[in-house]
Amino acid sequence: MLERLLEFWNGVTWAQMLLGAAVVLFSLLVSYGVVTVILVKMPANYFHSDYEHHFLPDTNPVLRTVGLVLKNLLGVLVIITGIVLSFPAVPGPGLVTIFIGLMITDIPGKRKIEASIIGRPTVLSAINRLREKYNKPKLVIN
Repeated sequence: MLERLLEFWNGVTWAQMLLGAAVVLFSLLVSYGVVTVILVKMPANYFHSDYEHHFLPDTNPVLRTVGLVLKNLLGVLVIITGIVLSFPAVPGPGLVTIFIGLMITDIPGKRKIEASIIGRPTVLSAINRLREKYNKPKLVIN
C-alpha cells in the first residue's frame, strides 16, 4: 500500500499540486461567500415554527413542479459539493455547505434536523455575530 502511494506521488508534478491547491482554495472561498450571503439574507424567523415555507405558491402548478424539481436537484448538487469539500483537511466549509444543501431540498423531517443544528449555542452565536456585522436581526429559533 505504501509503495503504491509513493509511486503515485512520484508521478505528480508541481503544476498538478498547485492546480489542486488552487481548486481547493477557490472552492473554500466560494463556499464561504455563498454561505455568508445566505445566512445574512435569510429572514430572522426562518427557523421559527411559524415561518411559512412555500416555494412559488401563486404560480402555475406545472411551473411550480418544474421549479421544485430544479430546486431539489440544486440542493442535492450542493450537498454533493459539501461532501467533496469535506475531504480536504479543513472540513468546516464542507459541513456548512451540506447544511445549506439540506436547507434547499424538500426532505421530510429536515426542519427538525435544521433546528437541532442551528439551535446549538456555538452555531447560533456564530451566525448571529455574522448577521450583526451586516445590521441584520438575530435568528429566532423555536
